[in-house]
Amino acid sequence: MASDSYAANAYAHRPAARRPGEHALEDLGFPPSAETVPSSAHAFPDGGTWRTELPSCEGPAVLEAVLAESARLAVPLHRISQGSGVWMLTDAEIIQMVAACDENDIELCLFLGPRGTWDPGAGGRAYLASGPRARGRDQLAQCVEEAERATALGVRCLLVADEGVLWTLHKMRAAGRLPADTTFKVSALVGPVNPASYAVWEQLGGDSLNVPSDLTLAQIAEIRAVSTAPMDFYVETPDDLGGFVRMYEAAELIRCGAPIYLKFGLRNAAPIYPMGRHLNALAVESGRERVRRGRLVLDLLARLGADGGMSPLGSRTPGPLRRFPLAEAAALTT
Repeated sequence: MASDSYAANAYAHRPAARRPGEHALEDLGFPPSAETVPSSAHAFPDGGTWRTELPSCEGPAVLEAVLAESARLAVPLHRISQGSGVWMLTDAEIIQMVAACDENDIELCLFLGPRGTWDPGAGGRAYLASGPRARGRDQLAQCVEEAERATALGVRCLLVADEGVLWTLHKMRAAGRLPADTTFKVSALVGPVNPASYAVWEQLGGDSLNVPSDLTLAQIAEIRAVSTAPMDFYVETPDDLGGFVRMYEAAELIRCGAPIYLKFGLRNAAPIYPMGRHLNALAVESGRERVRRGRLVLDLLARLGADGGMSPLGSRTPGPLRRFPLAEAAALTT
């Protein structure tokens, strides 16, 4: 692909990023650290190797605060995502968020719900693997309803946490029941952890895939060797997803994982899902702090000489991806 050749050429001519602290250690006689993890040879269609995402932006008030803070701190944002679900927003609130993001050339991504953790059945809360998934035909149908409502109101990115929901929505997109430019983001709640599962989620219709933030650089490179689908990665992870803080690895994450979205999460923050006005002040301040965390990541990249290669603002397309043949879809539903 053209984007692949761009990336290979860019890496060939771009000065190598400085590794934190290595210059001092080598001056003190430590042997140099060997680079054993291969670089990604891929990029976004616009030629960039990384984009930014601010998660957990729960409604218009949080979005307004986040946009003001990103302007104040000069933190560029390609995507803003929400976690409570489409059903926790009124039509007016969704329209307001779509308009604000369009005005600022930012992609808005809303989660689909309900999901198993909020289902009357105990299994969705007792078993971590089933919790975020859509339980039964009813919740599958409700996710479809959410997708149709959100896209009708102008949302063009949907956050999905279930394989069946993803495959169903992908078939709807292919059939013209959802806008052709709708993209599907695979949630961190079900993120793939090996190359084969990553490739499966891509072929089911995923346009960007959130992997767990405890994957090593070598494991990220293994995934990148089999798929060009954009990767979403929490540089700082919420506590319920592990609480990992990997700011100093941001440059290496880009090098090994491109094309990649760097997500500015927040550790040690109170849970706010499902969000409502009773949690507004907390959600607003948490949103502002996520922006500040993003500024810390960007400053670190700049100090290491690794801040080049960011996609132009307003970029959202993932490029050509591999899909399972839709002719085989009937076998899954009959």
